[in-house]
Amino acid sequence: MQQGIQCIIGLGNPGGKYQDNRHNVGFWFVDELARRYSVSLRPEGKFFGETGKLELAAGKCWLLKPMTYMNRSGKSANALTRFYRISPENILVVHDELDLPAGAVRLKQGGGHGGHNGLRDIISALGSRDFWRLRLGIDHPGHRDKVTGYVLSRPSREDQHKLELAIDTSADHIDDLLKGDFQKFMNQVHSRGA
Repeated sequence: MQQGIQCIIGLGNPGGKYQDNRHNVGFWFVDELARRYSVSLRPEGKFFGETGKLELAAGKCWLLKPMTYMNRSGKSANALTRFYRISPENILVVHDELDLPAGAVRLKQGGGHGGHNGLRDIISALGSRDFWRLRLGIDHPGHRDKVTGYVLSRPSREDQHKLELAIDTSADHIDDLLKGDFQKFMNQVHSRGA
């Protein structure tokens, strides 16, 4: 079994006006882990974000919410992972995914950025595509001209419920990610939702 996740980076935009937006589901995921395991997320200037340490029997893992705005997420991701010498293969980036139905969850390693500005900046800053991604489906508004307004708005009540279930289910299986049992995580989580 390969080495597990040592850093979970949830993507989002800082500030109250963005906190309920679809684009912030990565923040929601990190917040849920922090809530479940009583991890205090504190502002850390040298990492340009809020950080905390998750310590479970399955392993230890840094949590990070970049406070740089989405399209500069790489600055924060790079600062923390270089400081702690964490390889891309041990990093999980959690983000919203337009190409999946609301509430669907997919874990994958590597690949492109698919037009996601947060992923684009992280790939550039790390100089690698080999990190893991936890893709939380938010559905697509139907036309690319509508994407910006869509991701920067609140989900419907139904979609919100689906996203909360997706986050809960993924958080339920966090041990598998910390252990490096990625296939087990996929088997448990991909079968749920769409």
